[in-house]
Amino acid sequence: MTRYTLLSILIPVYNEARTLRRIFASLAAVPMPLPVEFVCVDDCSKDASAQILDELAAKDPRIKVFRQERNQGKGAAIRRAIGQMTGDIAIVQDADLEYDPRDIPAVLAPILEGKADAVFGSRFTGGGANGQRKVLLYWHTVANKLLTLATNILNDINITDMETCYKAVRSDILKQIPLSSDRFGIEPELTTRLAQYGARIYEVPVSYHGRSVAEGKKIGWKDAVKALGCII
Repeated sequence: MTRYTLLSILIPVYNEARTLRRIFASLAAVPMPLPVEFVCVDDCSKDASAQILDELAAKDPRIKVFRQERNQGKGAAIRRAIGQMTGDIAIVQDADLEYDPRDIPAVLAPILEGKADAVFGSRFTGGGANGQRKVLLYWHTVANKLLTLATNILNDINITDMETCYKAVRSDILKQIPLSSDRFGIEPELTTRLAQYGARIYEVPVSYHGRSVAEGKKIGWKDAVKALGCII
């Protein structure tokens, strides 16, 4: 069985000053199965996100901060983080409070057990660490299911939640597969590339506390259309 020594938590950040301190406090409170590095990429935030990241990094040497010179999108931030990470396994953690870090050990388990190359945390297969799921926006759910269906059909797989943030992937694979999406198309692109690679993909249930647009949710219907184009 492969011995893993470091987990890279990739954190794309754009205008998340309200939640940054809380998400890092939540991450710090979770007993992780591996030593951790936090690879943070600030996507040219307009609020105090960059300053807060610097403050957090000054107190915790595990936090590495990188900045985009201009706003490019979540996908570009994740690709930058992949290029900077040094861990054996990587998982994406959004800087908002929609996903519960307590679910991370369960998401990592199939990889650590040698059964999986990648694991998706599904919001639609039951609750995660706390058994909770916030009621979601209906049309966001419809768009998610349609995009997941398209991904499954075109790649001959049967995942339940392609758009999930919690995707854990072995780093040796993640660094090999070609990724080019700058925005939210990174989700279907990464899923498709993993399927093309022949990666062993598992799913585990995770809890979810989705935000409304008023609460700061950034993805919209235009992103869904672009994601469909990316899948095709």
